[in-house]
Amino acid sequence: MTTRADLHALIDGLPEGRLDSVRAVLESAMSPVARALAAAPDDDEPETADEQAAVREARESLAAGESGPSVADLRRDLGL
Repeated sequence: MTTRADLHALIDGLPEGRLDSVRAVLESAMSPVARALAAAPDDDEPETADEQAAVREARESLAAGESGPSVADLRRDLGL
């Protein structure tokens, strides 16, 4: 049987570039939500013209140094 020490040794031996991938696997093993997200299909639905315009507007706003909506505004809009 694998012990925690064995697993720690394996993780300690991994190159830095692989740690994010291993973390994702371990988190998905622990969380039913993470497992569901990992199994969900990619969003392959094309963006609409309205969505593209909204993204363009948001990027232009950020590039101009404008801030986005406040948390309070978002909560109000979401009814929270």
